[in-house]
Amino acid sequence: MEMQEAIKAWEELEIKDDFMFAKVMQDKKLCKKLLERLLQTKIRDIVYLEEQKSINIEKDAKSICLDVYIEDGNRVFDLEMQTTDKRNLPKRSRYYQGMIDLNTIEKGENYKKLKESYVIFICTFDPFHQEKAQYTFENFCIEDKELKLNDGAKKIFFNAKDYINAEDEEIREFLKYVNGEKSDSPFVKEIEDRVAQIKASEEWRLEYMTLLMREQEIWEEAEEKGREMGREEGIRGTVTLLKELNIPLQTIRIKIQQQYNLSPETSEKYL
Repeated sequence: MEMQEAIKAWEELEIKDDFMFAKVMQDKKLCKKLLERLLQTKIRDIVYLEEQKSINIEKDAKSICLDVYIEDGNRVFDLEMQTTDKRNLPKRSRYYQGMIDLNTIEKGENYKKLKESYVIFICTFDPFHQEKAQYTFENFCIEDKELKLNDGAKKIFFNAKDYINAEDEEIREFLKYVNGEKSDSPFVKEIEDRVAQIKASEEWRLEYMTLLMREQEIWEEAEEKGREMGREEGIRGTVTLLKELNIPLQTIRIKIQQQYNLSPETSEKYL
C-alpha cells in the first residue's frame, strides 16, 4: 500500500479532516455561526481570523500549529478538529492555552490585559469515556466547588461519537454530521454546500495534493532513517519521527505493518 492510499483522496475529504475543516472555517459567516452554536452565546464579530496559526514563543520551545485561531474583542478562540485519540488532550489543551496567553500579551504588560481564552476540541471519539457529548472545564476551588477562579480560561471538548446525548439540538446535529451521518439541519446544509464549493476549487485541490507530496517526502525520509538504524531501532525511530510530525496513529499503524511486515499486535507494541 502506498502512502497516498492511507490518506484520503481529495474527493473523499469530510468536515472532520483537518484540511477541509480549516478551509470551511475560513468562511467568516460559517465560523461565527459554529462558535455561537458550540458556545451558545452571541458573538459580535470575528475581528481576527487565521487558519493554521503557528505560535513559536522561544526558539527552543515546542511550537504549536492551531487549526483555527480567532479573536473577538476581548476573547480568543482556538478551534481544533481531532480524529485520533493520542491520550494527551488534557495536557495538550493546557499547553495550547498557555501559548495563546503568551501570544496575546506583550512583555511587561499588566495581566489584566489577558483575554478570555477558549480552547475547543471537536473529537470524533469520547476523550473521557463518560458518553457525554460535551465536556467543559473551568478552574475552581477544590475546598469550595462553588468558588470559581475566574481566570478567563475554558477548555471544551465535544464528542461526536455520542452526539445523541447533546442537550442542545443544533450542537447535536452538527456533531452528528461530524460523525459522518446525514443531518437535516439548515446550518449543516450550509456547511455541506461550502464543502462542495471547496472540492470544486482546482486551486485548493492542488494545495492539498502538494501537502500529500510533502507527506510522501516525510515517509521517504523516515524510511531512510529507519534503514540506517536497523530493523528494531528503525521501526522505533520511524514511529517516533512520524509521531513528532503529527502523522495520525492509524496512518502510522498501516505504514509500519506494510513496511516491516508486522502483525497488528506487534505494531501496537511499537505505537
